[in-house]
Amino acid sequence: MIGVVGIVFAVSLILGLPIGVAIILSSLTPSFMDPSFLANAQYVIRSMLTGLDSTPLLAVPMFMLSGAIMAKGGISEKLFNVFAFFLGKKTAGMPCAVIVTCLFFGAISGSGPATCAAVGSMTIPVLVRLGYDKVFAAAICATAGGLGVIIPPSIPFILYGLSTGTSVGDLFLAGIIPGILIACSLMTYAYIYCKKHGEDKEKIAKNHAALKAKGLSGLLKESFWAILTPVIILGGIYGGLATPTEAATISVAYSLIVCLFIYRSITVTGLSKFLVEACKSYAPLLLLFMSANAFGRVLTLTGAPQDLAVWILATFGGNPMLFMYAFMVVLLIIGMFMDVAPAILILGPMLVPALSAMGLNSVYVGVVMVVALAIGFVTPPFGVNLFVAAPMGDTKVMTLAKMALPFIIAFIISLIIIVAFPPLSLLLTSQSTF
Repeated sequence: MIGVVGIVFAVSLILGLPIGVAIILSSLTPSFMDPSFLANAQYVIRSMLTGLDSTPLLAVPMFMLSGAIMAKGGISEKLFNVFAFFLGKKTAGMPCAVIVTCLFFGAISGSGPATCAAVGSMTIPVLVRLGYDKVFAAAICATAGGLGVIIPPSIPFILYGLSTGTSVGDLFLAGIIPGILIACSLMTYAYIYCKKHGEDKEKIAKNHAALKAKGLSGLLKESFWAILTPVIILGGIYGGLATPTEAATISVAYSLIVCLFIYRSITVTGLSKFLVEACKSYAPLLLLFMSANAFGRVLTLTGAPQDLAVWILATFGGNPMLFMYAFMVVLLIIGMFMDVAPAILILGPMLVPALSAMGLNSVYVGVVMVVALAIGFVTPPFGVNLFVAAPMGDTKVMTLAKMALPFIIAFIISLIIIVAFPPLSLLLTSQSTF
């Protein structure tokens, strides 16, 4: 039966049906094959609706809305100026400033494509003006944009936590060190590239002088409210003052105050388009979550997760690290063809029995899963960030993908380190076991 379900899902995707619809059809397949099967159409619909009865789920649209407001409100530019002030005159300083900006903006948006778009639209023209290759500049933003789903607050971490019963707060903390590690890896390659190809030191010096003319105090004053954003969001969560959902709501209110009244970079009349943008982004994700919740329950009734756990134990001989490396390779392949959210919502619930059987920590597995799938943002044929960054760099998607390849390799090296050393993910969390 489970084989037929897999075939229905694959054929639905080949026919071009939305992933949410493909999941619903797959969920209904067992009852079509066997009318006595418990999970009939009513059961599937009921499971979809009950899956929405989740307060933490409200954090997703709130973070999407605040991210959209911050992106249009010019927050990325103010962050970039501060980092450019400190790094601008060093070798590869400006490309590294872009990567650090993506790191910080990820702590605002929680989304990879949003980070790529917000930072790239502002920094790519700056890098080109300073003499950097436009494809190289676009490749930096496309790859570093993946940090948006690793650094908390991360929308994929919320979805993984909801689908597996893992603490979202622990997942947020677990993403900090891996995110910094990946950023350092990307900056290392940027340094190597700039050393090899050279930089226009004269243009860079003039740009840095213009920033220096504002003075550090002036830049910090201008950027203070932007830098304070992740502090308020994450400080509220880990200070015990707010849940992730409450922090997401606070982030919306804060972003409105900052962008409307302090920076005055948006207008009240323009708020409706932010709401529409957030709804358009959230609606497909909501359908995915509903359908994946029903799909997970149907799979449980078929015994598929338990069968998968038995197969994994038999195949990998109880060696958790061997399983994690094989899992990493599978995720890298899946990430080439499927977005992060559906991959997590489909695979997450199926893996719970296997994780328990292997004695693996679900927080650690969640970090590996999100990092591996984040690489899919810049891997053809469906790398979303490639399609976002290519027009900004005025280049073709495949040309951009070739330029991004060394950055992707740096990303994968970081992933291998994260898999090999679980304490990197668990050090800041309440989780103490592998």
